[in-house]
Amino acid sequence: MAPTPARPWTAVAGGVAIAVRLTPKGGRDAIDGVEQLSDGRSVLKARVRSPASDGEANAALLTLLARTLGVAPRNVALIAGATARIKRVMIAGDGPTLAAALEKIAAVR
Repeated sequence: MAPTPARPWTAVAGGVAIAVRLTPKGGRDAIDGVEQLSDGRSVLKARVRSPASDGEANAALLTLLARTLGVAPRNVALIAGATARIKRVMIAGDGPTLAAALEKIAAVR
């Protein structure tokens, strides 16, 4: 059995930061669990229906994370990787609570 990858999120002051690998035009909007990249980093895998043009996929990702974690969309922000597949997302709120919610989401997959 493969070792469990490290968590792709970190509790920070005012919330949690997450590394996300986004697949645009993925057929559905969903969180697909945690994946370990070849360089050893862990990412939360997400897919959205939206294409990767004009920021549509990024907006869909932020909406998906807000809905999945039960936070207001204004509390979810893209902080790095606007044009890259690997993105950094900041979710404002109680870090430990958000981390616990992410644990449940990742464990279900």
